[in-house]
Amino acid sequence: MAQTDAKPAPTKPAPSKNVRIHQANRTIQVSHTQTVLEAALEQGVEYPHGCRSGRCGTCKSRLIDGKVDLLEHSRFALTDAEKAAGLILACRALPQDDLVLAWLGDEEEQPHHTVRQVAARVTDVRDATHDIRVIRLALAGDPLAFSAGQYVRLTVPGSPSRDYSMANLPGDTGLEFHVRHVPEGVTSGHIHRNLKPGEAVRIEGPFGSSWLRHGHTGPILAVAGGSGLAPIQSIVETALSMGMAQPIHLYFGVRTTRDLYQLPHFHELAYRYDNLHFIPVLSGETGTPPFRTGYVADAVAADIKDLDGWKTYTAGPPAMIDTVMEATMAAGLRQEDLHADVFFTPEDGDARAAAMQRSQA
Repeated sequence: MAQTDAKPAPTKPAPSKNVRIHQANRTIQVSHTQTVLEAALEQGVEYPHGCRSGRCGTCKSRLIDGKVDLLEHSRFALTDAEKAAGLILACRALPQDDLVLAWLGDEEEQPHHTVRQVAARVTDVRDATHDIRVIRLALAGDPLAFSAGQYVRLTVPGSPSRDYSMANLPGDTGLEFHVRHVPEGVTSGHIHRNLKPGEAVRIEGPFGSSWLRHGHTGPILAVAGGSGLAPIQSIVETALSMGMAQPIHLYFGVRTTRDLYQLPHFHELAYRYDNLHFIPVLSGETGTPPFRTGYVADAVAADIKDLDGWKTYTAGPPAMIDTVMEATMAAGLRQEDLHADVFFTPEDGDARAAAMQRSQA
């Protein structure tokens, strides 16, 4: 008598969870593979966020009802005491029940720029370093309204969409981006090899919560790593153009001298504005006058002992952001005064899978 193998019953996908977001006055659906933040942004909710990786704490929220699993995150972004008090990070939260939650902070502080999809044309492409290209776009229609430090999603035909931060001042008729050529990066590789003036592209935005807080009157610390200089440049230049007269300390961390760019521009700004202090730092070289050497976070820690009352804006690779956060918190920076923009690349692609070690909250 012949035997046949019984086919297992098809596995039903886990049902989505309903998540009620207090300030948005909306209920969204979150799949079992999504974080609250991913689903919110996908469904058009302007949820406050920065790094999207559990490092900065910008998306910290109060869990009013329901249960979540939290993906791995920095202890600086969400402490054990905060978790015990019912706080979560939306970018790390996987709903296990239907939820009700509210993000923290003053809703009126959020910039209310309309997210737009805009056709654009490349007007200029130039090499800034051996692996960073500066591209400028002219937009069809009105200038894009954004706050200094925000980013857009850039679509170049034939390549996946990628997020890039604006380097120019808000209100400019065009947009400027600094694009680092990432090894194995499809979009950055296409931009570096093939993108030419005159080509048509599309942008969508603005997004991001690491924007310049205009009402802050205390000192400002700005720390950029590599092409993270783009949003930091926009923040610093906007602050100066608005007449913000408090001390502004800009640290620019790179590996070697060939990775430095925009030096004449920032030296000229520092000459014009007495309150701007510009400090390039090289991590991969020693004894390279006139530059500081070592890690940029160590340079900050050596120079500034008390950061209470400061605002810190930082943008760059994940490892740099982590060390800057640790150094600034140790110097008394308040968590709500840290605004981080983490630049992920394709080599970070497995970070989410590695982070699936969850803690209950």
